Amino acid sequence: MSRVHNNALAVFFAFASALTIAIGTVWRHQIVLRYNAEQNSAGGAIGAIRRPTWWLSLSLAWVAYGFQAVALAFGTLLVVQPVLVLSLLLTLLLSARVENRRMDIDETFWATVLTVAVGVLVVLGRPEPGTREASISEWLIALGAGTVVMAVTGCAAKRQESAMRAFLLGAICGAIFGYLAVFSKTAVDAFVRGGVVELVTTWPLYALLAAAVVGTIVQQYAFSAGDLSQSLPAMKIFEPLLAYSLGMTLLGEMFTVTTVLGWMLMALAVAAMFVATFFLSRKSL
Repeated sequence: MSRVHNNALAVFFAFASALTIAIGTVWRHQIVLRYNAEQNSAGGAIGAIRRPTWWLSLSLAWVAYGFQAVALAFGTLLVVQPVLVLSLLLTLLLSARVENRRMDIDETFWATVLTVAVGVLVVLGRPEPGTREASISEWLIALGAGTVVMAVTGCAAKRQESAMRAFLLGAICGAIFGYLAVFSKTAVDAFVRGGVVELVTTWPLYALLAAAVVGTIVQQYAFSAGDLSQSLPAMKIFEPLLAYSLGMTLLGEMFTVTTVLGWMLMALAVAAMFVATFFLSRKSL
């Protein structure tokens, strides 16, 4: 198999992934709401899991991951990750549509900011794929440093009140999913180069499976530590932050910006994306 770099296809499949994530999220939320109404209870998240429709909605997460993998085969993390962030915006839009309500003014404002910021990163940045392969020692340093920081953060979270504990656990979860994104990109590249044989005989596949399991467990602890609005912002911010950083340092991905003004606009877009993501993720479904 030969590798084909195509940002347009990468954006298309990343958007398909973001939309699928949004549909699954809203669907699961509606199932929980209906269960609560039927049981006259506000704690239906566990009970709703017993319903086949909940598991069917959860299966959309695998479909979304499939779209993400295809997107990574065509483009870089610097293209795919910003577009995936739009899943938050799409979730809010679909939720408002399903509930027959209009989005609040602040939601509309930050949604616009997020959309423009993502557009600037993809169109102005014109990300290019990496041309280097990180050595095992570089991967071990990146993983070791991240593991130490996350372990220290986890210990600190145990001594905090619920709001800060939820935020710190959310940050750890976001970081793990950031590593997962990089492992996924590396695994997809291995598959494109050598097919199934190279995929199953190299370490990225097993690293991404481990990161997916650990990340899911930490995510549940983060959600149970406090309100969703306390943990979700950290998850949504730290995931792309780690993915960008590792994609550029380990994989050699880069933006093709050459002017000072261009880099200033890029920096502004990145900051705007994180700020908009923070405020949008604090909105409850």
